This record gives sequence, C-alpha cells and structure tokens, in this order.
Amino acid sequence: MKKQTDSRMHSAEHILNQTMVRMFGCDRCFSAHIEKKKSKCDYRFPRSLMQEEVKTIETQVNEIISQDLPVNEKIISTQDAQKQFSLVRLPADSGNNIRIVSIGDYDHCPCIGSHVNSTGEIGQFRITTSSFTEGILRIRFKLIYLV
Repeated sequence: MKKQTDSRMHSAEHILNQTMVRMFGCDRCFSAHIEKKKSKCDYRFPRSLMQEEVKTIETQVNEIISQDLPVNEKIISTQDAQKQFSLVRLPADSGNNIRIVSIGDYDHCPCIGSHVNSTGEIGQFRITTSSFTEGILRIRFKLIYLV
C-alpha cells in the first residue's frame, strides 16, 4: 500500500478476503482499491456470484465484525512467514521481518496497512455490487458506520 487507507475499510477487506477463502477456497484478492466511501476487491474466480452467495458473504463478514474480535500485529521473520503465507505481493526489498496482522483467530496475513483495534469499530458491511468478467470477480462494498 502506498497511501494511508481508512482503517475500518482496510480491516473489513481482511475479513472479506478470509470469508472468500473459507467459502470458496479461492485465494485472497489480487487487487484492491480501498477508500473511505467505497472499496473493491478483485478475485480470480470461475464465475459470477449468485445473489444468495452475496447475502451469505455479507452475513458472514458482519458476524465476524459483531464478535468485536481484537486486531493485533506481530513481527516474524520472512523465513517463517514464507512457511505460512503467500508473499508474492511482497516487495523484493522488504527486509528480514514481516508484520502479520491478526483478526482474532479468523484471519492472519502479512500487511503494512492501518487497522482498527477491534472489529466492533468497523461498522456494518454491505456489498453494493459484484460483477464477473474474463475470470475476475469484482466485489464492491461500503461500510455503514454505527454511532
């Protein structure tokens, strides 16, 4: 990430990615655009989503958010990280240590972005649209911030 992203949206992206991995066995998104008002994630995927699947993804992401899970970070060696995580998006000059962000026991991944302290800070997750073109599933989402 080259610029500071919204910590709520970025944390929601992590939960969406893990939900996609668990529900469909796909990889995490290969491209994301995270903004405060709306965001999108692109996945290599074989088809479009059915409306029931969109609702199930939304429900699962909101269930994790509602659990108010802690969001923590730890630094591990790049060598140890290679055993547990895909580091293909990591710059070649990233050094000997990697920051791992954990959302409770739900998600763990290398990341340099900003995050909330707990999922209860995120707000309500909504998928606004999804589309499928030439092997790429795009999910667009927003957050409804609770007061």
